[in-house]
Amino acid sequence: MSATNRPQADADVPEVDADVPEVGADVPEVGVDVPEVGVDVPEVGADPVRIHVELPGRGYPVLVGSGWLARDPRHLDVAALAPRMRRAMLVTQPPVVAAGVVDDVEVALAAAGVEVTRTLVPDGEGAKDVAVLAGLWREAARLPLTRDDVVVAVGGGVVGDLAGFAAATFNRGIGVLQVPTTLLAQVDAAIGGKTGINLPEGKNLVGAFHQPLAVACDVEVLGSLAPRVLIEGYGEVVKYGLIRDPAILEDLEAALAGGGSAGTAGAAGASGAGGGSVGGEAAGAGDGHGDAAVPAVLAALADPQRLARLVERSARVKAAVVAADEREGGVRAHLNLGHTVGHAIETLSGYGTVLHGEAVAIGMVVALELGRRLGRTPPSLVDRTRRLLQAIGLPVRVPELDREVVWEVLARDKKASVDGVRFVLLDALAEPVVLTPPRAEVDAVLDALSG
Repeated sequence: MSATNRPQADADVPEVDADVPEVGADVPEVGVDVPEVGVDVPEVGADPVRIHVELPGRGYPVLVGSGWLARDPRHLDVAALAPRMRRAMLVTQPPVVAAGVVDDVEVALAAAGVEVTRTLVPDGEGAKDVAVLAGLWREAARLPLTRDDVVVAVGGGVVGDLAGFAAATFNRGIGVLQVPTTLLAQVDAAIGGKTGINLPEGKNLVGAFHQPLAVACDVEVLGSLAPRVLIEGYGEVVKYGLIRDPAILEDLEAALAGGGSAGTAGAAGASGAGGGSVGGEAAGAGDGHGDAAVPAVLAALADPQRLARLVERSARVKAAVVAADEREGGVRAHLNLGHTVGHAIETLSGYGTVLHGEAVAIGMVVALELGRRLGRTPPSLVDRTRRLLQAIGLPVRVPELDREVVWEVLARDKKASVDGVRFVLLDALAEPVVLTPPRAEVDAVLDALSG
């Protein structure tokens, strides 16, 4: 299952079914003040920018930059993060190894005198399975890892969730270092301490909040992502602009004004994501949206300096929200904008058909159109968001799905309550609100956006 300080060709972990229902997050709305996110973000140069997630007695840094992992991985400062660590179990996937990211992380660990064991898990959502998790537990016991040792997650959101949960549960909790390699993971999944695995009955039904020792984001690794996988990450980036930091939207609009438009991707995410991404989460699902204008969009959005800036701004929003509401008792619910319907679309369309960021994009349009219908969201904001998502190349229409089954999935969502299904809407730009709309109003919006 593992090899010490060298790549492994075959991982002794079972492949599992990735087609499991999606469940969201159950969070009531309460009044919690979130610290302001600075607008004047410095340019990222040779050294990564450090963003601190402020938590009582256990805050941690998020490092964001371009090329710093390969150039000087000592910025990780492993010895300071875990001074008593002697061993690390590095969890990753074959595409991440092929991209060369793992080697840079291992160099930083070895420089601190840490013995590293590389452990591969399968690609895709199927890796978030109890059998794969049990394999990690057993590998950790074989090494063995002590409470002073660390699990290192190098990959996309699947690896981060799985390895983070292994760390949260082995020896009743050991440290985890997150090194996200997809845009989605860098701006969202790796920050905030959510970890977990899936059950046949639902996604992320078993998990824990387990904050990392640090999050290391090097946007240079995003250059090896398949086009569609990079583009879908912008669904979460746009979300941060809508709920907290409008400068993100302005940056994207300025970039796309000179970089062309990919047009509108299909409601089901077109032909699927390209294989070979460093996230290892979309292998075998096609090679992008297939739109001839995608290269123009990528030229605008894949610039390392702009990526570093957008990842940094997004990470600042996430860090501020997590600091104000670590366990989703209030404002952290705002991070679920687009996720209520988005999760249902992922579940019912099948993983890999609609990627998470694509589903979130569709869900955001549903939420904004619902807000418009209820007289809460300004029409100009709805139209602006749709134009931006389409320009990026993200879908904005709802795929044809059985409406009764959609509501069955929504009712299982952890955001649902005895009063109904909660949605995050916008009263204005950067003014999110959580409410439970009548089903008839939701159905009317789904009808208007279907097909």
